Amino acid sequence: MDRAIKKKTWTPARIAIGAAILAFVAFSIYTLAFSGRQSALNVNKEKITIGEVQKGVFDEFIVVTGVVQPLRTYQLDAIEGGYVSQKLLDGGATVKPGDLILKLDNQRLVMEFVNRETEMYRLINELENTRLSLRQNKFTLRRTLSELDYQIQQAKDTHERNAKLVADKVISQQEYLTSKITFERLTQQREIEIENQKFQEENSIVQIRQLEGTLARTRRNLEMMKDNLENLSLKAPVGGLLSRVDVEVGQSIAAGQNIGQIDDLSGFKMRIDVDEHYISRIFPGLEGNFDFGGKSHRLSVSKVYPEVRNGRFEVDMTFPSAVPEGIRRGQSVPVRLQLGQPTQAMLLPVGGFFSDTGGNWVYVLSESGDKAEKRNISLGRKNPQYFEVLSGLTAGERVVTSSYENFGDKDVLIF
Repeated sequence: MDRAIKKKTWTPARIAIGAAILAFVAFSIYTLAFSGRQSALNVNKEKITIGEVQKGVFDEFIVVTGVVQPLRTYQLDAIEGGYVSQKLLDGGATVKPGDLILKLDNQRLVMEFVNRETEMYRLINELENTRLSLRQNKFTLRRTLSELDYQIQQAKDTHERNAKLVADKVISQQEYLTSKITFERLTQQREIEIENQKFQEENSIVQIRQLEGTLARTRRNLEMMKDNLENLSLKAPVGGLLSRVDVEVGQSIAAGQNIGQIDDLSGFKMRIDVDEHYISRIFPGLEGNFDFGGKSHRLSVSKVYPEVRNGRFEVDMTFPSAVPEGIRRGQSVPVRLQLGQPTQAMLLPVGGFFSDTGGNWVYVLSESGDKAEKRNISLGRKNPQYFEVLSGLTAGERVVTSSYENFGDKDVLIF
């Protein structure tokens, strides 16, 4: 006889489903209970830097490196090429205007000068010969006209006498006509001679003008070539310190090649390199200062060079007052370059936190100093010492200013 089997209430499947439901309920309760809590990180207080927010004067400046340079520098370039035959002065010498530094030799230039000089003398001789020929032609014309006038006068007398004689039938008509033709021919010959001499004179005058123009140009060219020959002797254009001469005896020099430099020792300036980020904020008249010999000395921007190379541009600064005693060319000093007028502001010390947060938030310590909480802030200008705080912080609050690289994204730091 069969017996009824009682059905079990808790089967393995039901137990698994129930366990899953209980786990989900427990997780939901845990999430609801702890979702409002902040993430925290324990930090050793001795390994961080803490700065205090304070209200004070924000002085906007940047620190750059300045190099002392002469107020003016003159480059020595070879106007004409050649090889160095003599080197009379070397770098480090003090020179006066006109002092001879180098002598160059250039045989080609010398030969060109000699040939041009010979050509000039040839033109001078040709011009003198043409002028002499013109004067001789004038004398010849006068002599020829004098002879013609004598012949014409004789022919005229003969013609007039024969005109009377032929009327009286003393001479033949043929003899009369012969005297008449002779007189007319001599008269025409005189007119032709005058026209020919006039043409010869005009032609000679044109030749003289052309020769004079050519001679004047040749003389100018010769003067220029003479100046070029003088340029083979390189002289100091100004007085000062001959800081360098970059050639040696026997070396070949090309025209236009730089061979040295003269520094004007009457004053100094400061040449500084500035990051291109500040190029729109640097202009002539901007002031700065540097410390030398235990004193602070003022500087003023005199020139801004617009060319940017490798992310930097150059600026010249001069001394409004006396140049510091003992300063030397090539000396490097840190210069504080002022970018704006000092103003009252909330100040936060500069630190490594900025590279991690971009200045958008910081960790602010509690009054007890046992923890620091994240807070959103806004920063403005910056100098090497402080950030300008625009909002989010008040005077007296303390902020973690060291790097946040090891803090992750924690909301609270526990000390």
